[in-house]
This record gives sequence, structure tokens and C-alpha cells, in this order.
Amino acid sequence: MKRIVLFLLTNLAVMLVLSVVTSLLGVNKFLTANGLNVGMLFVFAAVIGFGGSFISLLMSKTMAKWSTGAQVIEHPGTSTEVWLVDTVARLSKKAGLPMPEVAIYDGEPNAFATGATKNSSLVAVSTGLLQSMTREEAEAVLAHEVAHIANGDMVTLTLIQGVVNTFVVFLSRVVGYVVDSFLRRNDEESSGPGIGYMVTSIVCEIVFGILASVIVAWFSRQREFRADAGAASLMGTPAPMQNALRRLGNLHTEPLPQNMAASGIAGGKGGFMALFATHPPLEERIAALDSRRT
Repeated sequence: MKRIVLFLLTNLAVMLVLSVVTSLLGVNKFLTANGLNVGMLFVFAAVIGFGGSFISLLMSKTMAKWSTGAQVIEHPGTSTEVWLVDTVARLSKKAGLPMPEVAIYDGEPNAFATGATKNSSLVAVSTGLLQSMTREEAEAVLAHEVAHIANGDMVTLTLIQGVVNTFVVFLSRVVGYVVDSFLRRNDEESSGPGIGYMVTSIVCEIVFGILASVIVAWFSRQREFRADAGAASLMGTPAPMQNALRRLGNLHTEPLPQNMAASGIAGGKGGFMALFATHPPLEERIAALDSRRT
């Protein structure tokens, strides 16, 4: 509930800041005089920016099951399923969380956690991960996913995505309107935005969207470090999480569907593309855990 309130307050804060800045700069008066209602633009930007992110959050668990084929374990039928459910239950209790749904899906080594709230979450692990890791390593991965839930990372990332989406939608249309007004400054007969507005808005939305994705990816990488640290706390030592990450580095992992790329345990790129990666390189995550050794 606390993060939902934070989500709403952040949304309102963004709208307030945008309103104050545009008023101080005279943009509000200029755009209104030329036919653009800034107040309605704020509402539009909020609906598009936060609305899409919030709907995605509410649908996250259903979409995750559908896109990966994950099957929730209702009644454990094998020793592996019994161990999996018992381990998630123990880790969740230790983290002070209600029991999440536990699922298995066929695929290369990976795992993820999702859900709109801590009371309605899902932890899923692939058959490839269960087959290629020791029980201790797999438990560390599960602890990592439970830590994501305990940290409220799903809501946090949605909040951040909503904020940047709002800026992208709002600023791209403001720039589009300014450019269009400049291009048509001597055309007194025309009314309403022209082709300059449409083209500029689309181009700016693409450019601003790329810049926004860098911001979102950076926050996503930070939450991976926090989840690794959370797993170390739940396990009582960072060694199992480090071993699990080293194991992942030696395995062929397959990325999750694009809409869930930030949710998996595996990932991380180097070079320029690291700016857009949702996960830090495994080496950096292992090194970060060294500081937690006692």
C-alpha cells in the first residue's frame, strides 16, 4: 500500500513540477494563446504515461504465465516441486511476505518474480535452471526473486516507467507545437496543428523514448544489486548467490519475452549496450557481493 501511495504522489508531483516550470517560463501562456491547452496536455500525458504502465503492472502476472507457459504448482507431484514450494514458503516467511504463487516453465536457465502487489505475486523458475544448478544455487536464485518482491521492485519500476513516459509524452508534444508554430508563423489563415507538429512530435517521442529507456534501465540494474544483497541476507551468506551467478555465466541462458526482460535473473551486457541493459554484468554483481562477506 505504501508504494501505491508513493506511485500516486510521484505522479502528482511530476504534474505539479511540469505545471510550475511551464508557467514560470511563459510556455503555458504561449501555448494556450496558440491553441494548445496545457492543462489537457498534462492530463493526456499522465493518462498515457502512467495509465499504460499501471495497466501493465496489473496484468503482469497473467501475461507472465501466458508468455512463458508457466504452470502454477497447485499440488506438488514430484520431489522437486515439493522442494521448490517449501523453499519459497520458507524464504517468504523469513522476508515477512505472504506466500506467493510458485510456478515452473520449460526453458533455458532463468527465473523471475512478478505481480502487482506483495500479496499477489508469482515466483517462477525454469526447468533448465533446476536441472543445471545445485539445490543451494537454485535456492539462492529463489531468494533473489523473493527479495525482488520484498523490495516492491515491480511497483517501483512501474512508477519510474510512468514518470519518464509522462515526460516523453508531454515534452514531445510541446516541442512539436513550438516547431509547428515557428514553421507557420506567417500563415495566418491556418488553424490547429499542422504536419510539422505531427512529424516533430513523433521524432521527439522516439528520441526522448530512447533517452528515457536509459534511465529506466539504470534503475533496473540498481534493483538487481539490491535483490542480490537481499538474497545474501536471506541465505545468511553471499556465497550461494555468487556461485549461482557464476553458474549462470557458464550456461546458455535465453532471455525472457521482451515485456518481461527486466524480470529475469539472467542478463547483462557490456560496452555501449550496457546503457540499455536491465541487468548489470554478472562480474559486477559478484564483485558487489564480496563486500557482504564476513
